[in-house]
Amino acid sequence: MDMHSAAAAHAPLVQVGKADVGAEDVLAVARGNARVEIGPDAIAEMATARARIDALAAEPRPVYGVSTGFGALAVRHISPELRAQLQRSLVRSHAAGMGPVVEREVVRALIFLRMKTLASGRTGVRPLVAQTMAALLNAGITPVVREFGSLGCSGDLAPLSHCALVLMGEGVATGPDGVEKPAGELLAAAGIEPVELLEKEGLALINGTDGMLGMLVMAIADLQRLFTTADITAAMTLEALLGSDKVLAPELHGPIRPHPGQAAAAANMLAVLQGSGLTGHHQDDAPRVQDAYSIRCAPQVAGAGRDTLAHAQLVASRELAASVDNPVVLPDGRVESNGNFHGAPVAYVLDFLAIAAADLGSISERRTDRLLDKARSHGLPAFLADDPGVDSGLMIAQYTQAALVSENKRLAVPASVDSIPSSAMQEDHVSMGWSAARKLRQAVENLGRVLAVELTAAARALEIRQQAGTGAEPAPATAAAMAAARAAGVGGAGRDRFLSPDLEAAAALVASGELVRAVERVTGPLA
Repeated sequence: MDMHSAAAAHAPLVQVGKADVGAEDVLAVARGNARVEIGPDAIAEMATARARIDALAAEPRPVYGVSTGFGALAVRHISPELRAQLQRSLVRSHAAGMGPVVEREVVRALIFLRMKTLASGRTGVRPLVAQTMAALLNAGITPVVREFGSLGCSGDLAPLSHCALVLMGEGVATGPDGVEKPAGELLAAAGIEPVELLEKEGLALINGTDGMLGMLVMAIADLQRLFTTADITAAMTLEALLGSDKVLAPELHGPIRPHPGQAAAAANMLAVLQGSGLTGHHQDDAPRVQDAYSIRCAPQVAGAGRDTLAHAQLVASRELAASVDNPVVLPDGRVESNGNFHGAPVAYVLDFLAIAAADLGSISERRTDRLLDKARSHGLPAFLADDPGVDSGLMIAQYTQAALVSENKRLAVPASVDSIPSSAMQEDHVSMGWSAARKLRQAVENLGRVLAVELTAAARALEIRQQAGTGAEPAPATAAAMAAARAAGVGGAGRDRFLSPDLEAAAALVASGELVRAVERVTGPLA
């Protein structure tokens, strides 16, 4: 048994049946390499629907997707002897993507979600097609999908077509070792028989919102971690600036401004600051009545993002319960055309999340800047440098953070407000949901780096406070965050050194979720 086979044998199993697939299933397959199995109820449902397609295929009247061309070419009735060629031609011609190769986890989510819809029995494909898709996932074979090619309407056509091409034994894919090879070779090595597509099957394989939905599900999971991370770094900065935690009191949130995300963010920050000896020094050497907005309004901004995230989760759950195809086989046996492939519901929330990610990064950068500015940091050295003037400290770390924030502002420009007509004006209004998903992935990655810079600065500032010898100590939870940063390779206060590795170590700590876990070992679960 090779290493992939051994690993696959011990991987968790996700069974796809008629019941809804959850976000946790998508993550398990896309990121956790879970094995996939089609349940017997789904196989029976698919066989029933396929019988209806076979019956329609035998009729003399043309039926869209079964015995006609596609899109603007749907006016032509295709004779039975040409229908297998029709399906092959559809997939080959639509596999027209260009640009960089899309990430493995995105492609696995794409295949899994399309397979989930096939298993619903609403598409009319044979069970064999879905079972072959499962075999592809289980063998660790990943079709090579290109960045550009989807308008987010009539499905993620080009990305899904690159996947369907591999099912046919054509095109290129990577194996478990990540090496790109002809798909036919990889299928043969895994003992997978290429699929000869019959009526409607090529269309059913490419007519869904699966790419944008898969990226939405993964972005939601990442942003859940990052919003909690932002509450931690905001609390650390508040503490390092000797700010007041009174603004985090529960009675100032839920009861008088009942946004649940705001209350959750404030509760997180308050939990992280529990036991701090540094908060509340507003009337010391540099008296101030209130903290700046980036400190005092942290729960309001992060909370608004959390509520946006909750809305996106609702949309994702509805789309996960959908069976997107055109035409669709209804439970009563009717085969009806529809517009459910339009990606607008998913595209809108993808764009909305990019806005929330940009603003969360923006307020984090403003907090970092306060830590570095001697005029506003309440006793901290300029740029947190060891010997300001000789040392530059974290000056350029903030430049890097600002560059990331600026890029995220550009990425927050919505893709879904655009539409470029295609298919000879048959598809005259498209969602651009795939584009919205692609830029959101970059925005989420950038946000993690922005928060990593704030973590680096806040941890250094707290260490400088400790070294001042006043006897006032950080909260146990923020001390745990500092310790986690040091253990991860993020250096503390001292003379200037090569800074990029520190920042990369901080970014890895944030991305892994270990920062949140380290703090939660002190606070208990955070929202």
